Amino acid sequence: MYKIGLITAALVGIPALAFAQADVATDITNAQVQKSLKEQPEGDRTLRVLDLGAYQLSVAVVNRGPTGAAARRNGPPPAQAAAEPCGLDAAPAGAKLGPPGMIAHDDTDETYIVTSGSGTLVTGGQILKGRRSGPDSVVTKILNGPSCSGQAVGNFVSRKMTVGDISVIPKGVAHGWTDITDHVTYLSVRPDPKKVLEHGYVNPALK
Repeated sequence: MYKIGLITAALVGIPALAFAQADVATDITNAQVQKSLKEQPEGDRTLRVLDLGAYQLSVAVVNRGPTGAAARRNGPPPAQAAAEPCGLDAAPAGAKLGPPGMIAHDDTDETYIVTSGSGTLVTGGQILKGRRSGPDSVVTKILNGPSCSGQAVGNFVSRKMTVGDISVIPKGVAHGWTDITDHVTYLSVRPDPKKVLEHGYVNPALK
C-alpha cells in the first residue's frame, strides 16, 4: 500500500501530521495503482490531488515504453501548432542538445520513485523553441500545471534509474527519459503550492 502521508513526509521532509485531512490519512492501495496501470498501460496519470491547506499535493504513477522510435511518447502529447511558444528562441553557440520530449514545469516540483523497469533520466538545460501547455490541457489541469515542452539545450546530467531509485526534480528544471529498452514505471509526488491542479481530483481507477 502506498501511504501518501508517509511517502511525502520522508521525501519532502515535512512532518507527517501536516498531511492529515480531517484528522485521517489518505491511502492509495497497490491494487488501485495496478488497476490504473491496467486501464491506461502507458503514459502519465494522476491518482489523486489532495488539498492540504497551505498547498495541494498530487500523487501520480507513470509508465513509459521504449525510447528511440517511440521517443515522442517520452513526454506529453505533441503540442498543436497554435500552442503558445515558450523557452529559448535560439540555441547558444556550442550548446549541447538534449533528447526529444523534455519538459519543464512552472510551479510543481516532482519526486520520482522507480517501482519497475529502468531507463536514463536526463535533467538540465533549457527548452528550445518549445510549446506551452494550454490552460485547459490535461498537462496543465491534471498532471503538472503550466509547463513548457520540447527539446532542451545546455548542460545536462544523465543517470541510470532502476527499481528503488529516487530523483527530486525542482520546478523549472527540464527533464526527460532516454535509453528505456523495455519500460520504466515510477511514482511521482508533486507538491502544488499555487493550487493550479484540479481540486479534489480522483482517478477513475480509484473510484
